[in-house]
Amino acid sequence: MGLGKSYFFIGIGGSGMMPLAMILAGRGAAVAGSDRSLDQGRVPAKFAALEALSIALYPQDGSGINSSEQIVIASAAIEPTVPDRIAAERVGARLLSRAELLSQLFNDSRVRLGVAGTSGKSTVTGMIAWILHATGHQPTVMNGAVMKNFATPDAPFASALVGGGDVFVSEVDESDGSIALYHPTIAVLNNVSHDHKSMAELRVLFGDFLARAGDAGGTTIVNADDAEALALHTARARDYSGSFSIGGTPTPLNFVADNLVEEPFAISFDLIDATMPVGRVRLQVPGRHNVANALAALMAACAVGVSLPDAMAAIEGFAGLKRRFELIGEAGGVAVIDDFGHNPDKIGATLDTLHAFPGRLLILFQPHGYGPLNVMRDELVDSLAARLASGDLLILPDPVYQGGTVTREVTSADIVADLAARGAPARYIADRADAAAMLVREAQPGDRIVVMGARDDTLSQLAADLLAALATRLLSNTHNANS
Repeated sequence: MGLGKSYFFIGIGGSGMMPLAMILAGRGAAVAGSDRSLDQGRVPAKFAALEALSIALYPQDGSGINSSEQIVIASAAIEPTVPDRIAAERVGARLLSRAELLSQLFNDSRVRLGVAGTSGKSTVTGMIAWILHATGHQPTVMNGAVMKNFATPDAPFASALVGGGDVFVSEVDESDGSIALYHPTIAVLNNVSHDHKSMAELRVLFGDFLARAGDAGGTTIVNADDAEALALHTARARDYSGSFSIGGTPTPLNFVADNLVEEPFAISFDLIDATMPVGRVRLQVPGRHNVANALAALMAACAVGVSLPDAMAAIEGFAGLKRRFELIGEAGGVAVIDDFGHNPDKIGATLDTLHAFPGRLLILFQPHGYGPLNVMRDELVDSLAARLASGDLLILPDPVYQGGTVTREVTSADIVADLAARGAPARYIADRADAAAMLVREAQPGDRIVVMGARDDTLSQLAADLLAALATRLLSNTHNANS
């Protein structure tokens, strides 16, 4: 799919839209698009990168859609009243969702490797991508995050990989139910927890995903440390084809990681295949959660046909993803970290990793929408209250809002009130810039500042600005001391 067709992406700068547009352009299709962030002048480097791929960009005013031969792709955030949607209907263009198009590309591939779960999808997808690329399998990869291994100065937004092999690797999304469209030959399930949908809905979606792979004679791989995932695997996968665990009891079906040694920005472990020790692996990304991610990636790569020693050697070269526990820099003894954490599991994994080492945490968490806050309120408060130490400081500005109709039933102020009632050190500061300025004023040597949140590309710039403000404060303090 792709050659000889013309595609127009409404919301082309989105984390799920941009890599899909890049894959189509890489396969020779004519690709164009629009984005409200482009019209607002936000994140210009992203759109410059798209134009460098010969992708034409238009204002989101309907001017780019003028033919019934165009296939128009609309992200979930695009309302029916957006001029591009109206233009598509006016000219009779075929309208697809992002998931509909991606699933067609995925399902048309011979080897279909889908990565599912509430948390860790992008990292596992990136790890698999790097292993398969490094071992010569030339995969095509759809990721929701920039993979550092493939990013270059000329292509800084490497969230997709276009390969000439038979393997299509993609993270698949349960938040909108579109996971139901994918038919994997290799299905990976990391974990199942409350985020965008109820647990009852998630059990059906993830269980069906595993069953489709199993019914087709494919491979299913799950995290045996996650009770929900393991229960679905036992109940829905026709053949119990693979599981992985940290410190669990090895069986003929398991990859097990043991003897974990944590470092501030790395972690190492012994790998056991069934009951046989294989060797030691050192990852360039930190945290126990990344060990679980690595086990999933190693098992998936082996299912494609990579030898385990080759997969182990390759994964040690995995450089990580942008905005996944990314160290932006240090100034005055204060480290600034940019992180995608936005749901209870992701936030919990990041805070657990940070608290494995000394130092106070100063956290700016921008919720990724009012709707998600409403759905995950209790779990989010529980996760934060359990992990914030007495010396830490959590600041919540208002949730990200980029237009459209939204119901504000639960706000950042509500979350802070819930946390305060639990004795957790949290404050509500509506304006993000004011919140960031407070963290700069509060920071002392040894602290770690963490910027957390999703669905807002400007958070990375905010982290960089925080680092610059810390450096400026340090220079000012040095100047005053010498005056």
